[in-house]
Amino acid sequence: MKRRTFLAGAVGAIGATAVAVRAADARESALVTSLSALQSAINSATAGTTITLANGSYAVGSGGITISGRNGTTSAPITIQAETRGGVTLTGPKSFVFSNSSNITISGFIFQQTATLDLPVGSNRIRLTRNEFALGSAAGHSVVVRGDDVKIDRNLFRDKTTVGVYLVIDGPSGDDVIAQRTYILRNHFRDHSFSGENGGEPIRLGVSSRALADADATVEYNLFERVNGDPEAISVKSSGNTIRYNTVRNSLGGIVLRHGNNNRVESNYILGGNNGIRIYGNDHLIVNNYVDGVHGADGSDSAGIVLGSGSERDHTPGESDTARKGNDAPDRVVIVLNTLRNNGSGIAGESQRTVQPQTCQIRDNLLVGTSGNLTDLPYQSGVTFSGNILWGSASNGTIPSSGFTRADPKLTAGSDGVYRLGSGSAAINATTTNHATRVTDDLDGHARSAPYDVGADEYSTLTPVRRPLTAADVGPNAA
Repeated sequence: MKRRTFLAGAVGAIGATAVAVRAADARESALVTSLSALQSAINSATAGTTITLANGSYAVGSGGITISGRNGTTSAPITIQAETRGGVTLTGPKSFVFSNSSNITISGFIFQQTATLDLPVGSNRIRLTRNEFALGSAAGHSVVVRGDDVKIDRNLFRDKTTVGVYLVIDGPSGDDVIAQRTYILRNHFRDHSFSGENGGEPIRLGVSSRALADADATVEYNLFERVNGDPEAISVKSSGNTIRYNTVRNSLGGIVLRHGNNNRVESNYILGGNNGIRIYGNDHLIVNNYVDGVHGADGSDSAGIVLGSGSERDHTPGESDTARKGNDAPDRVVIVLNTLRNNGSGIAGESQRTVQPQTCQIRDNLLVGTSGNLTDLPYQSGVTFSGNILWGSASNGTIPSSGFTRADPKLTAGSDGVYRLGSGSAAINATTTNHATRVTDDLDGHARSAPYDVGADEYSTLTPVRRPLTAADVGPNAA
């Protein structure tokens, strides 16, 4: 940091220049070597200030490191960072404690505190980037977001053994609204080994009481590996969200629209593991997803996509807590252009609840399997099938004959293990519906041209723009 001295009592032009220089100095990086110095620097931080904490391990007291009334700007945030990425570990009861602050970036820390890192209502445009959250059994949830316009990107969440969610999107206590426009990008969620029946999700996007609120969150390019704390890797309990370009590998959890309406699930990979995509609620679009090798943890069949059933038709404002926790039957859900390969079933339904799906569409999907049933939907009166292609020695199952053809898609494995259409595939130009108003590219990021190809892949000899994610693509060291 540059150092300057100022003449006491300077006035006029000299005084104005001194004030300007002092303001510029405040925005330069300050290296601090203790928690007390860190707190002092935070207390005086203004827009554009960068504060760097020297590498080491720091035991934070019960009051935490407070960030109160500090406000950067969109173009000049206040940045608090480790000297080197991953070089600072924070232990103790708490880490950063926010209140009434905005445009703050926290970068490069390893969090091992025993309490949740909470981003409260009134603290908006907070960014957590390139950190590692290794709270283990110490805390309940790792991070809870209640403020608006929060960005959670390029972090590692790892090695949790007890109940608790890695990342919760929530809202004000006792209210039914939810944090707005959360952006969750290129994070690595791995090794959640809680063995209970639920409560160990990597991401819980909402909660039952907030299900009808539009969160407008985007969850994209995240990797989930061995996340076995809950059957739901991405648990959506709110409305108006986009879940796209994520990869789930070898995990108990799948992508579940548990509550809420009008969510878009697009171009995700689910590879191995025990759950695919499960759907409740209304007006969702499920498009361009690739689910391969999903089977039940207990050896039972598990489906690539499950169109659920309901304990009630629709959730409504003001209903009781008990009613809100029930399952909302799917209405007007569109399941199109997905590839489902070698799962326990391709597309299945549920019969344990009595309210059936209504006005749902299953169109132009590619279902391939070597055993079991490619479809297993007990309720079909509310579902329209068309243009689907089935292939392999697995049986057709319950799909009506008018809703599919049997034809060879000539799937060919790429170097990334993904099976794509080969030359001469029966799926090429075979869609029955014009989907151009809802999707313009395929799973690989290649442009689609009408008539589209059936399934998640549009035949191409070009190199894929998007592929299944690996650890090199996400987390603190990602581009």
